[in-house]
Order: sequence, then C-alpha cells, then structure tokens
Amino acid sequence: MTLVPFCLLLVSLAAFVLGQILLKVAMAPALHSRSRFALWLTAGIVSLTVYFFLTLGLLQQYELSYLFPFQGITVILISAGSFFILKEKLTLQLVIGALLITLGVALVATT
Repeated sequence: MTLVPFCLLLVSLAAFVLGQILLKVAMAPALHSRSRFALWLTAGIVSLTVYFFLTLGLLQQYELSYLFPFQGITVILISAGSFFILKEKLTLQLVIGALLITLGVALVATT
C-alpha cells in the first residue's frame, strides 16, 4: 500500500470514529434543543458518509481481507475518543482487548 491509499484509509477510519462520537453526542439526553440535535446528527451522518465512500474507493483497489483488519483500530480510537471527549470510563478489560486487537492488526498489516 502506497502513501496516498494509506492516508485515505486513515482518513476513512477517522471519519468513522468521528461519526460514531458525533452520533453519541446527538443522542445525549442533555441536548433538549432540536437544532442542536439536528446539528450533531447531521454532522455524524456526513462523517459516516465520508467513511462509506472512502471505503468503497479503497475496496476497488484492495482486498477486503486486507482492509478489514484495519477496522480493528477503530475500537482503540473510539475507546480513546469516548474517554477523552465523552468522559466515559475505560476498564482494564477494554484496554487489554484493545491492545490485543492492535497486535492482530499489526500482524495482518505486515503480511
């Protein structure tokens, strides 16, 4: 994988993570304003749409079995985003699981 597709893959994964976090914010019960709900929801949908189309483009060039393991990185990124942005708790099991997923992604990426 050359630099440009790798960067597109990273942008795709970042768009997925951002979309998930934005949707979680949109669903927060503290947001009583419809305009704020619509703003966060729209931003989440746009972000996930970017992810969708970037992933489709990457699937035209690379095998699914090669690209899919990189999705494992999203578990780590969503966990980190949930901790830092949403102030959610990180458990020891989640951290260990994320590290194991990272190891698996690294193994697949080197093959």
